[in-house]
Amino acid sequence: MSSDLEHSFDTESFQKYISPDCDRLSFLREYLSRRGVSTSVIPLGEKKHIYVNFPSTSYNPMFKIKTIISHYDRVEGSPGANDNSFANFAIADFAAELFNSRKVHNIRIFFTDGEELGAEGVSSQGAFALADLFRKLGIVNDDVYVFDACGRGEVAVLARAGLDSKISGAFKKKFMDLYERTQNLLKKAFPNSWMTLPVPYSDNAGFLACGIPAVAITFLPKDEVSFYYNNLMADKNLEKAVMNCKIEGGSTSATDLSIQKFKYLEKMPKTWRLFHTEYDNYLSLTLNSIKLCKKILNSIAEEKILC
Repeated sequence: MSSDLEHSFDTESFQKYISPDCDRLSFLREYLSRRGVSTSVIPLGEKKHIYVNFPSTSYNPMFKIKTIISHYDRVEGSPGANDNSFANFAIADFAAELFNSRKVHNIRIFFTDGEELGAEGVSSQGAFALADLFRKLGIVNDDVYVFDACGRGEVAVLARAGLDSKISGAFKKKFMDLYERTQNLLKKAFPNSWMTLPVPYSDNAGFLACGIPAVAITFLPKDEVSFYYNNLMADKNLEKAVMNCKIEGGSTSATDLSIQKFKYLEKMPKTWRLFHTEYDNYLSLTLNSIKLCKKILNSIAEEKILC
């Protein structure tokens, strides 16, 4: 990682966060607390989600709430620098800026637990229980943005998950509205550095399964985007394999946990092949990503959509 990034990124804290023995829930809450940000733990089953306690003055009921999601769990044995520590830190720093600005922003932030358990089925994913709670409380009109693997690359990628939904009516209409507005947001922020692509499910799977529209944003290096796009054009089965997380033996998974077992592994971006390995480390991250992430987050905060 370039030394330039260290001026806008707490490298020392990040290195501790990705160390093997880090208690990531306690560490992340303490990191936020040192920046003046109050948080609560929301236990749902065996998962523990972190919620940022913005003051009530941060919200205007005339406008939609924008919920930002970033899972903080990781696969054992991997530093998880890109999956998903980088997004955790970017969003934590963003939360501190919002908290201290005292502006009206209509942002909710959750750091979720149990995303990596989605290989056992979407209902085992931590975000599924959170989304189910949203649904039971009648919180179904938020714009939900999931940030996953945002620390490597200069191209913002909007996942195509949800576009092929067979559900019609209100859900489909709300999802397409959110998806199109997110495209416009990325287009405005990065005219030549964004794409929509098939991406393995993240926490958006849990929300979509509960009938709550959610989009996922990730980053990839430009050369990997070109490589992956060309493979998608050449092999019409590749998109289906990615979206269904097809694994050798015919089983399926709702998350990227089994990315290294894909039948089409050699056609995937290199970034995804680093997931859940010792190579998903600090040195794999890139300078441009922090600027991209901050710009997207600020654009979401500035957006005001009437309820």
